[in-house]
Amino acid sequence: MSRIGNKIIIMPAGVTATFENNKLTVNGPKGSLSQEVDKCITCKIEGNEMTFAVVKETSDSNAKHGLYRALAHNMVVGVSEGFKRTLLISGVGYKAAVNGNKLNLNLGFSHPIEVEIPADLQVACPSVTEISVSGIDKQRVGQFASNIKDLRPVEPYHGYGVRYSDEVVIRKVGKTAGKGKK
Repeated sequence: MSRIGNKIIIMPAGVTATFENNKLTVNGPKGSLSQEVDKCITCKIEGNEMTFAVVKETSDSNAKHGLYRALAHNMVVGVSEGFKRTLLISGVGYKAAVNGNKLNLNLGFSHPIEVEIPADLQVACPSVTEISVSGIDKQRVGQFASNIKDLRPVEPYHGYGVRYSDEVVIRKVGKTAGKGKK
């Protein structure tokens, strides 16, 4: 049995869930999310508690038990609180700005980069070197933040590039040999 799959999900006030035809739907104050659940897993909703159980043992039912419980927990947290990812930009002349439904980035290339913001995400720039991505779907928030980060990965010598606010960049030492030494 999966240890994560056995945990009970407590839904906060204002969050409701339904499970019909192997489809889990969670509604809350911030919106609604749904997820298809494999036939070997079932979901039981009683009051404000949600539990998952294995219906049919297969070779991967233990892994799916924990997977669908974790996805459901992320859905409950998303529709009640939401998810947020913050990115920091460092570099000479590197900056970001939101213009309508586009994110404009200057990342040291010969041209500015425009990224289309998905309709279900909110992107804000509190300062020119900070980008905040928020939404109710954890996977969509993380993937969009990762796509922005991949535009200019952090280089280890000067630390220029885009990184997460909680990411630690291990810096490398530059050349030591050179001028004045014989």
